[in-house]
Amino acid sequence: MKLVVQVKLLPTPQQASALESTLRACNTAACEVAATARQIDCYRNYDLRKHTYQGIKTNYALGAQAAQHVIKKVCDAYATLAANLRAGRYGKPGSRRRRRVEANPISFRWDAAQPYDARMLSWQHDARTVSIWTVDGRVKSVAFTGSPDQVKAVASLPVGECDLVHRDGMWFLYATIDVPEPELIDPDGFLGVDMGIANIAYDS
Repeated sequence: MKLVVQVKLLPTPQQASALESTLRACNTAACEVAATARQIDCYRNYDLRKHTYQGIKTNYALGAQAAQHVIKKVCDAYATLAANLRAGRYGKPGSRRRRRVEANPISFRWDAAQPYDARMLSWQHDARTVSIWTVDGRVKSVAFTGSPDQVKAVASLPVGECDLVHRDGMWFLYATIDVPEPELIDPDGFLGVDMGIANIAYDS
């Protein structure tokens, strides 16, 4: 079972600057990839990578993993858009709004969330810090905090992909945690509860 846990990063001004530069670079690259995808009508991760990977890696100083995550983020966004189009959330086929959505490339805010995997992010639980990849190099000893349950979860359970998030001037990591499935319990009886409802309508 997957559980998403939010922890708050407490970067120094210099560390925050590196995080901001990283989100700006990743999301500018994502906009470029999205425009290319529309131009060549290619939305599959592996196929789109052939057309965009080397360019964004070089132009935006992205690491190999970051570049791949950018491309996958774009493909996932187009898959979500296609599902919304099929569900009619942008109007009927041929409507002005739908034609505009279908024609224009997806765009990303500068601070849209960016995925991180274990090769880009590591946790130092005793020091309560993380080491995180940025376009300015690896930034170490970025402090994090959270509720006792959140901190315990990221320290004691397997952590999968994380998202770096900037919101309301603050920095967060949304960590996907693998939680063991609870054991199913077979009930050995049932309990009836009288809700005290006296006036029940019925047909005579």
